[in-house]
Amino acid sequence: MAVGRAHGRPAGAHPHLRPRRAARRVAAAGRLAACQVRRPPQPPPDRQEPTVSAPPTDVDVLVVGGGPVGLLTGILLGRAGLQVAVVERWPERYPLPRACTIDHEALRILQAAGVMADHADLFEPSVGARGGYQFRNGEGELLMAIDWNRPAESGWANTNGFHQPSLEAVLEDLAVTTPGVTVHRGWSFASTDQDDDGATTLLTGEHPVSVRSRWVIGADGANSAVRTHLGIEVGDSGFEADWLVVDYRPLVEQEWDAFVVQHCDPRQPATAVKSGPGRRRFEFMRRDDVTPEQLGQESTAWALMAPFGVTPETAELERHAVYTFRGRWAQTWRVGRTFLAGDAAHLMPPFMGQGLCAGLRDARALAWRLALVHRGLADPAVLDSYGPERAGHVREIIDEAVAAGRVICELDPARAAARDAEMRRALADPSDTKEPPHPRLGHPSITVPGQDAAGRLAPQARVRVDGVTSLFDDIVGGDWQLIGRATTPELDDDTAAWFAGLGGTVTAVSPAGPVVDVDGAYGAWFDAHDCDVVLARPDFYVFGVGVAADVPALLTQLRVALTVAGR
Repeated sequence: MAVGRAHGRPAGAHPHLRPRRAARRVAAAGRLAACQVRRPPQPPPDRQEPTVSAPPTDVDVLVVGGGPVGLLTGILLGRAGLQVAVVERWPERYPLPRACTIDHEALRILQAAGVMADHADLFEPSVGARGGYQFRNGEGELLMAIDWNRPAESGWANTNGFHQPSLEAVLEDLAVTTPGVTVHRGWSFASTDQDDDGATTLLTGEHPVSVRSRWVIGADGANSAVRTHLGIEVGDSGFEADWLVVDYRPLVEQEWDAFVVQHCDPRQPATAVKSGPGRRRFEFMRRDDVTPEQLGQESTAWALMAPFGVTPETAELERHAVYTFRGRWAQTWRVGRTFLAGDAAHLMPPFMGQGLCAGLRDARALAWRLALVHRGLADPAVLDSYGPERAGHVREIIDEAVAAGRVICELDPARAAARDAEMRRALADPSDTKEPPHPRLGHPSITVPGQDAAGRLAPQARVRVDGVTSLFDDIVGGDWQLIGRATTPELDDDTAAWFAGLGGTVTAVSPAGPVVDVDGAYGAWFDAHDCDVVLARPDFYVFGVGVAADVPALLTQLRVALTVAGR
């Protein structure tokens, strides 16, 4: 069975799903939620016993939300020496899949948190024909391919499938074993009162608890209580569609010739995804003649998967739920000493596989700023750039995801035929693949102005040191990385001491030398950007580039940016 090669209308496809326009339901004002329809998000009864210990009453950072973004934020801040309490309203982890794709940049972030050394096997890299990500029409004809198999900048496979509960278990284990970090389940955010020195946050659980902290981070999901309490308004793309998400474990070997296939069939739009080792996912759009309740039935899931050869005899159903896919974003990411991160700040349809990736970027971008400010190494004004940088970046991804959704979700046969004709013309060569989006940071940003490379991802590749070959971050590392081609950048004693205090490292990579550019990736990156030196930030974005003679100026610009936040 080749899911990626479904040609024509599959036998037994559902004639009762007639081609009618999907009804658009208006969301409640201010909601950023991707609502799960008719399936309340309460934990199943067979989970592990909850941990409900009360959080400490005085910490550096209170993180509201114990999902992947909140846990990662706690780990990164704890590793930087801050005292962090992570609180989560549900008493146990949710054991069923949600997000199922993650990109190279997010894996590099997880590498920095200590996840990848022992848990790289959680992730299944994208492979398959036509770049791994295919858009096909109702007749199985290729309309567009996105290259999810491309060599990626961050040293990991460009796109990967994974099982979110497995990742969350690893992150929670890391969090509770990180010095300075505690995790508390069964505690809900009620309110926060801020002043010049910090915030006092009221939590409810077995009894009310007030927590004093320098900062508060709302990583509490699409229905964020923190965002609602702060009165932050929400922008809306206008895109909305109900989809049934079905996760299963194959019981027989299945041949998939792509990592993801979007079946852009107006009779029944559908998505097939490799969702991690030993798991697969289908998603089916709701049509007007099917209610959310009907779509959410287990029998409907089996009926919709049957044309693809997925039946109770060939698969074990793990989860089925109806979600409303939307594109939304918070208009501001910071109010005083409180910040938003993850789905609390942004929401996107899943068609680019970037929802969780964006949240992990938020965690890294916010953590390095808070750490420097906490240690007195940066002016608090550097925190002002967190929201604009991340908002500009994520809005581009939301726009791409919404555009893909409008292609996939077309139900009118005439418009779908016109879409197909236009996409055929655009696909001049069937072997062509489209690049996934590569957004740069929004503005204002902590980068050198006027440089094309600044605000874009910096490279990580394999290097060899003293006969040991590994990725750069594992063998050389550094929060701030000053990397030169062939020649180690020279710093005066004062600058060297200051840069080392930031956690900076200074390295030369070359085909032959103490740090060997094993695959030539650094040399190729320098050639592509016409430079010999790159200064990369802790979130792996380029601060600035230049030649050897520019190093003093680059570091002076960084010192000024951290001291006065570019003002």
